[in-house]
Amino acid sequence: MGFLFRVRMASFFAGAATASFAGFYLLYKDYMLAQDAIRRQISLHVCMVNAVYQTVDERYESLNKRITDLENQKAAAATDKMLEVSD
Repeated sequence: MGFLFRVRMASFFAGAATASFAGFYLLYKDYMLAQDAIRRQISLHVCMVNAVYQTVDERYESLNKRITDLENQKAAAATDKMLEVSD
């Protein structure tokens, strides 16, 4: 009777170990697949963000130039008014 119980217990634990290994393997593969997909999305996103930053930098430089020109015009107009007042 004891021998049969030991055989059944050994079979149970062998099956549990096999199922555990198979489950671990499937979860590991799923994890690696998800990690690869996320890595691809991030690399694509980084390329897109770099392109957007380049256009944003160009726009910023253009706006900065326009603001500088307007400030120079205001300074010139203020200087002209001061000269007219002093005449």
